[in-house]
Amino acid sequence: MSQKIAIVTGAGSGIGRAVALALLRHGYAVALAGRREAALQETVALAGEFRSHALSVVTDVTDAVSVRHLFDEVTGRHGRVDLLFNNAGMGAPAVPLDELTVEKWQQVVNVNLTGVFLCTREAFRVMKGQSPRGGRIINNGSISATTPRPNSAPYTASKHAITGVTKSCALDGRPFDIAVGQIDIGNAGTDLTARMAAGVLQANGSIAPEPTMDVNHVGQAVVTMASLPLDANVLFLTIMATQMPFVGRG
Repeated sequence: MSQKIAIVTGAGSGIGRAVALALLRHGYAVALAGRREAALQETVALAGEFRSHALSVVTDVTDAVSVRHLFDEVTGRHGRVDLLFNNAGMGAPAVPLDELTVEKWQQVVNVNLTGVFLCTREAFRVMKGQSPRGGRIINNGSISATTPRPNSAPYTASKHAITGVTKSCALDGRPFDIAVGQIDIGNAGTDLTARMAAGVLQANGSIAPEPTMDVNHVGQAVVTMASLPLDANVLFLTIMATQMPFVGRG
């Protein structure tokens, strides 16, 4: 019980990679879940001296069998799960709503929402039955859930729904010592946000560059949330680039 066991989805890049590495550096054993084995192995390599505590498991979070396999691999190796970071997600092309395909809408909802449900369901199953009982689930939400960008209906809707999942599961987890919280992130510096330096569409129709922050700050924030005892919980935490156009956006 001296080492806690974590699962991080979408651990092959970006926020998932930063969080997985931060957890490894803080003494966790971490299962890295993602669709691309090569990307997961890159994360393992970046862990350096902590790489022996990393387990890569190729996982499709939209597939219930694949998600069950992930949790079976982790419990088979470590016997329990103390932390799940639901991070795997995707966006859709920023096109007018009437040009958005049904297939793209469904793909975003399947990854961002159904994937979180499937992973959370498995985490509840494991955490309710393990001894000591309980654990922590942290969902990667988004500030866009309440303050969307133009042409972002699929992403915004799915992340707005995650807030409902977080609240509902925080309630349902209480009797089983399962703490559920959410981190809402604004403009973490990753490959996906690199384009912001050249300018992105604003609500008033203008194109403006936006500042980003070091993604490692997100990793540290998740470690802080995860480090609390199970009788304390950060239900919602917002971390963002200080000067990004969010407060007052629109």
